[in-house]
Amino acid sequence: MNIILLGPPGAGKGTQAARLVEARGMVQLSTGDMLREAQASGTEMGKIVAEVMAKGQLVTDEIVIGLIREKLAQGGSGFIFDGFPRTLAQADALAALMEETGQSLHAAIELQVNDEILVDRIVGRAEQARAAGQPVRADDNAESLKTRLMAYYKQTSPLIGYYHAKGLLRGVDGLADIDTVEAQIAAILD
Repeated sequence: MNIILLGPPGAGKGTQAARLVEARGMVQLSTGDMLREAQASGTEMGKIVAEVMAKGQLVTDEIVIGLIREKLAQGGSGFIFDGFPRTLAQADALAALMEETGQSLHAAIELQVNDEILVDRIVGRAEQARAAGQPVRADDNAESLKTRLMAYYKQTSPLIGYYHAKGLLRGVDGLADIDTVEAQIAAILD
């Protein structure tokens, strides 16, 4: 089973992906993780990624699709796309790749949130972590989060309609507690 987790920054995609990996043995394909792994691998693709990143340039969609192609070829008990696709062009490229490899997407699961509550939750969590002396993301503040949310809505939210039109979109309450969100996702997958 192959799924995409959609939702704005801080909605809990990474947390739920980790739970799916643990509970179902699925493979999480996080773009950032794949780029860092490729960069350190020394493979031909890794050398390309390292060169692009060393120049401070953005990695192209073709490179990301190449990395995903390599991961799909390794097989597994299903893939979780986390952080990809982010644009309609990437969604089309992923659809073509899935067809090329004889695989399919089973669901695009949107973690639905209220932006104001999400910002309050993340900023509050960051303040608690700081008070406890724990590390906090530098961009876990209200202004940075609002900027990240705007970027999400400009680039990624069109995917909601894209996957709805394909009959793949399913929604869960991303503001529910972690166990409830996990149960909602499990109900979709089962």
